[in-house]
Amino acid sequence: MTNRPKQIGTAGETAVVRAARTRGFPNADRLTLTGSLDRGDIGLAPGVIVEVKSGEAARRASDQKIAKWLLETERERVNAGADIGLLVTARPGIGLPNAHRWHTHMWFSTFLQLVKATHAITPTNPTAPIHMTLDSALALLRAAGYGQEIAA
Repeated sequence: MTNRPKQIGTAGETAVVRAARTRGFPNADRLTLTGSLDRGDIGLAPGVIVEVKSGEAARRASDQKIAKWLLETERERVNAGADIGLLVTARPGIGLPNAHRWHTHMWFSTFLQLVKATHAITPTNPTAPIHMTLDSALALLRAAGYGQEIAA
């Protein structure tokens, strides 16, 4: 008997890996399960892990659910010894071949780290989640020195 949620998760992770590999992250790969010290679903590049949520719950996730999953992603980032941890969630009506259009969520403080903010910014809530498309997040990561430039 197959495990349907596991199949959905595997398909989502594979779609994100495929999108990343064509957008400057040729070594992106799914990570092996490590029990209670989970390191995320995908090793995007040295120093960057990704947690992927691709089921129906991801498509209709509330802000509270996203915040909960970001806390999970942060634990996995620490377990992996990574600099950056991102959460990618499927979007309604956007299937696996278009995973580059799925939402990528991160803490505001992670965004500031990626843009290498040079002035002190005191956000009302540094752990407020922000989101953008996976495509935009991968471009931001490349601009911050992760991954490889894409040939024109």
